Amino acid sequence: MTALEPVFDGEFLQARLWLPDRETTALYVTFRQWVPEPGRFEDRGVVRRALAAGLAHLHIQSRENDWFLNPETVALEDSLRATRARFLTARALGFSMGAFAALRFSAALRLNQALLVSPQVSLFPGLVPWEDRYPEAVAFDPVAGDLARHARKTLAGVVAFDPFHRLDTLHARDIMALFPGIRPAALPFGGHPGTAALAQAGGFRALQRLSLSSRLRAPEVIRLHRDLRVTSPRYWRERAGALLGRNRPAEAAIALDRIEALLPSPQEG
Repeated sequence: MTALEPVFDGEFLQARLWLPDRETTALYVTFRQWVPEPGRFEDRGVVRRALAAGLAHLHIQSRENDWFLNPETVALEDSLRATRARFLTARALGFSMGAFAALRFSAALRLNQALLVSPQVSLFPGLVPWEDRYPEAVAFDPVAGDLARHARKTLAGVVAFDPFHRLDTLHARDIMALFPGIRPAALPFGGHPGTAALAQAGGFRALQRLSLSSRLRAPEVIRLHRDLRVTSPRYWRERAGALLGRNRPAEAAIALDRIEALLPSPQEG
């Protein structure tokens, strides 16, 4: 029977640990991503695929879209260190703000590996003056959010991003400069996060399976995107937008036709 343990219960941050029904030495960590309506914790369940594979699952949430930086950040780190001491290895999956959290807490969690999808290296204007998408950036703490100071420099893994999203590409570039063990998986017209088209085509479970493996490789993420992208309206929409921006209307029209062909026909009557 699956056991649930509260690791951290705060006003701003929460962490829950699920244990498989057998002894394990491996920890799998996920993080809440940016949400359009923050202000409460999600009643999110366990990743049962992780338990079935014999890994414990730790899910970490921030109540607000604050990039996990608030008065409870240090206390959460202490709890994560204590939890991580129970395992030999740890790997993580994060999307956007959640991928930043995977980097930010990689030292406290002593992460061995992470699949990071469209993460931010920072929101501090002094470091990323080109980042203009998030109004929450005005409250970003440049000291608490400094990955050069707080993250695990030896972290290995993959950063997946859409190379046609300029800002995501800049973030990925700076992250790889900080973490030499992180390899790029460029997913053209994947959207934000970079696996959005892949997920729309039904590939999330396969992506999750890759993140659970202790031998995650960038070519596998790229191959999954290539195999599924043509069945995703999101892929063709992103492609059409990029082609129109490059003044290639004929090719954009072909992409738009593909979207129409993929969308379900309206019900008659």
